[in-house]
Amino acid sequence: MRILIVNPNTTASMTDKIAAAARRIAAAGTEIIAVTSMHGPVSIEGYYDEALSVPGLLHAIRQHPEHDAVVIACFDDTGLDAARCLTDKPVVGIGEAGYRMAAMLSNRFSVVTTLARSVPALENNLHRYGMDRHCVRVRASEVPVLELEEANSGATDKIRQEIARAITEDRAEAIVLGCAGMTDLVDSMAQYFGLPVLDGVACAVAFCESMVRLGLRTTRLGGYAPPPAHKLDIAAA
Repeated sequence: MRILIVNPNTTASMTDKIAAAARRIAAAGTEIIAVTSMHGPVSIEGYYDEALSVPGLLHAIRQHPEHDAVVIACFDDTGLDAARCLTDKPVVGIGEAGYRMAAMLSNRFSVVTTLARSVPALENNLHRYGMDRHCVRVRASEVPVLELEEANSGATDKIRQEIARAITEDRAEAIVLGCAGMTDLVDSMAQYFGLPVLDGVACAVAFCESMVRLGLRTTRLGGYAPPPAHKLDIAAA
C-alpha cells in the first residue's frame, strides 16, 4: 500500500517531520511517499494562505499518481474537496482525521493551533463536519507555524501552556494538535498531561490504511465528480 502525503506549503523541513511521524505509525507494508508543494506559501495560516496553496497541492497529487490514498498534511484541510474530485482514491485531511478520532475517544475535546487568524477556518470546518458538538474550543497558542521548526523558539512551552488552559477552562478530555508542524510533540504532551493528545497526521494515515484495506474509494457522483479534462492542467499553470 502506498500513501501519498502532500505538504501544501513549501517548507521542506516540515515535510520531513511529517514523513517521520507517518512512518512511525504506518503498518508493515505501507509505503509513505511524502512530497512538498513546489509553489505556494511557506506556511499556511488562514484563508489567504489556503487559497494560494491549492494549485500546488493539486499539481503535486497529479505528479504522483502511483498511490492508494492521499493525506493532505495541513490542518486547515486545504483543498480537500478539490483533491477528492481529482482522484477516486481515499483523500483524508489531517484536521478532519484528528477531529473524528478525538470524538471517538472523548466526550469533548479542544484544539490547540498556531495563530488566532487560523481559528475561524478551523471552526468552519468543525461545523461542516458536524464536529462542533464535540469540540469545546479552538485555541490559538500564538505560535507562528515556522517557529515550530526552530528548536529554541519557545513554541513548545507556549503550546503546553495552552493545553493546560484547555484542560482547566474548557474541561477538555482530549486535545487535538492543530498543525502538522506539531506532530513531533504528540507523545511528550500526552505523557505530560495524561490524556489523549492527537496528531492529525497519524490519524489520517490510520484512516487511509483502513479505507484501502476495505477497498473503499471516493464517489464519482455529485460534488466529487471528476473535473472536465480541459480543466486538469490549470493547477499546474
